[in-house]
Amino acid sequence: MKAQQILEQLKGMLAANQINIDPDALYDAAADRYKKYAKAKKVLDVPPPTAIVYPNSVEEVKSLLQFCNQNGINVIPRSGKTATEGGLENWKTETLVIDGKNLNKIINIDTYNMQATVQAGVPLQALEDQLRPLGYTTGHSPQSKPVAQFGGLVATRSIGQFSTLYGGIEDMVVGLECVFPDGHIARIKNVPRRAGGPDIRHIVIGNEGTLCYITEVTVKIFKVFPENNRFYGYLVRDIDTGIKVLREVMVNGYRPSVARTYSEEDARQHFYHFHKGKCVLLFMAEGQKDIAEATGRAIEAAVEKHKEGILEQVDSQLISDWFDHLNWSQQDIDDEFQGMIDNDKHDGYTTEISADWENIPKIYHSVINRIRAEFPRAEDLTMLGGHSSHSYINGTNMYFVYNYNINCAPEDEMRIYHHPLQKIIVEEALKFGGSMCHHHGIGKFRNEWTTQEHGSAHYMLEKLKQAFDPNDIMNFGTIFFKEEGAKFQK
Repeated sequence: MKAQQILEQLKGMLAANQINIDPDALYDAAADRYKKYAKAKKVLDVPPPTAIVYPNSVEEVKSLLQFCNQNGINVIPRSGKTATEGGLENWKTETLVIDGKNLNKIINIDTYNMQATVQAGVPLQALEDQLRPLGYTTGHSPQSKPVAQFGGLVATRSIGQFSTLYGGIEDMVVGLECVFPDGHIARIKNVPRRAGGPDIRHIVIGNEGTLCYITEVTVKIFKVFPENNRFYGYLVRDIDTGIKVLREVMVNGYRPSVARTYSEEDARQHFYHFHKGKCVLLFMAEGQKDIAEATGRAIEAAVEKHKEGILEQVDSQLISDWFDHLNWSQQDIDDEFQGMIDNDKHDGYTTEISADWENIPKIYHSVINRIRAEFPRAEDLTMLGGHSSHSYINGTNMYFVYNYNINCAPEDEMRIYHHPLQKIIVEEALKFGGSMCHHHGIGKFRNEWTTQEHGSAHYMLEKLKQAFDPNDIMNFGTIFFKEEGAKFQK
């Protein structure tokens, strides 16, 4: 079915204001933030989608998916538009972007059962703004919080800045509703736990739009006590010391809401007003007063245990002020985009991985050393570092961050700069037994390593795809490697 035929069919299914074929909107929808430089310079090498459609109900989502499934039309589910790994990039000529922005109802806030139910297009900030005056929070706070929407948060298996206490989105989802390509609407009921076979929530959570379309989500909510927040900051000798202190706090059973350590270069761009050229370690403790105080004492004890690597304590107000300005708004996104139009540089690219406590420092140093020794455009790097920001009893993540000046044609930036850097990071993470993707997902630009990531368990992923999307219409190229789409990766 060709584009004009698709559009004619859509007119019989949706109102005119639910179908967007504006050329600028379609160009914007052709790729997410992954190729933001090429997008800003108007040299995207991927086809625009046929249309963006905005369903008003789960029944309209069902009709759209059935139509696409019957006619072999690629579908890109979209909700929030803050993806960073190419998950929203389009690799097919005939494609519908199904945007959830009209599924924007907060259905129920249930403070007795400590859960809230929302449609997929509800912005996280909108729910948080209703919860906070009641004394509650979702506990979910990614940097994209002001613009992220629940469908995208669940589909990408997102995590927030307070995850060490509240967990990732997978720990918060109670139940959900989703639609499969054949039109089947599945509702997973809201219960605290059950042993009714495998946990089928996890077929949906993190599927990145490759299996189904999420239409509704129920998440846990938590009481919040901001008056008890306690902030701790330290300059430390090296990132290894910071990781050791993080481990000490976690393995002793404490859960600060924030626990982070930054390398020297990464600290320079976050804490320019106090880092003094050193690594930075910081914590935030929160909750009931006695819990926050106990967590604070545990942090101080861990710091004392590793005091040979602690250089000085930082004024807690500086850490508090930094948290207050951490999230980026739509205006920040727009300003960043304009900056890429005006300048030939890339600031803030990241590749995040995870591993156990023993291997995370090995991965960090191996990556940094390899990039400095092997990356052919090392002279263009303006920053290379990393930070750990999400910790667990058995390990932590590492967020590699790299900035560079771009001395090539805009359409070649991925091939010359980003892909070689990400390749080194992924290879080292996998070599030491870590995961190549802690929370940004696989998207389309890590799919060449999906099989290595999962090993023999990749069989399970393949079977899910075959069972739920046998016609392969859901988000072509995301998670699952496609030879015919590989030309767009470089």
